[in-house]
Amino acid sequence: MILGHEFARPELLREAMTHRSAVHGRGRPRGKGSNERMEFVGDRVLGLLMAEWLAERFPREQEGDLGRRLAVLVSQPVLAEVAETIGLGEALSVAPGEAKAGVRRRATVLADALEAALGALFLDGGLDRAREFVRRAWDGAMNRLETPPRDAKTMLQEWVQARGLGLPEYLVTSRVGPPHAPEFVVTVASGGVTGCGTAGTKRAAEQLAAQELLRVLGA
Repeated sequence: MILGHEFARPELLREAMTHRSAVHGRGRPRGKGSNERMEFVGDRVLGLLMAEWLAERFPREQEGDLGRRLAVLVSQPVLAEVAETIGLGEALSVAPGEAKAGVRRRATVLADALEAALGALFLDGGLDRAREFVRRAWDGAMNRLETPPRDAKTMLQEWVQARGLGLPEYLVTSRVGPPHAPEFVVTVASGGVTGCGTAGTKRAAEQLAAQELLRVLGA
């Protein structure tokens, strides 16, 4: 009942709470039976429900400001925060070795599991139940966005230019995962300092890397 919903088809929730490490090596194709398919569904459901909520809450804002708010609310750090708040990590099934390595606490794993859980909730209970969960679980994050957030990459470029530092240089250092759920790791460097970000798209990873570098620089 972490999601506030009693599943008519509990197998959907079991699938959503199964990390790929828990099924790898059981004679199945890689990822088969894990939560990757549910994550695919949940990602789309979350985007739709957040867009609907933002349009209702900020009726005077244009696409640019709404888009920046959306990017924050569906970002990996916020998803991981929500997952931790509702205790989702403890319900996640992972391989024993991964459990010992603390995989349940990783932001990427928590974010993926939350999207998978939302996908399962949508498939079992429909859009209304998914909407209820999203608006309850993301209420704190939504309330923190009193003003539209600024683009981290733009903020970083303005900050380093104002101090005569070199322009930020972004580099994709790795790309892993299946085609439908890739994971990009991006580093950004300026003035001899680096930041790193990991996300499901290159653009989102760049934004997280820029946020990290701003934090390191004390901006």
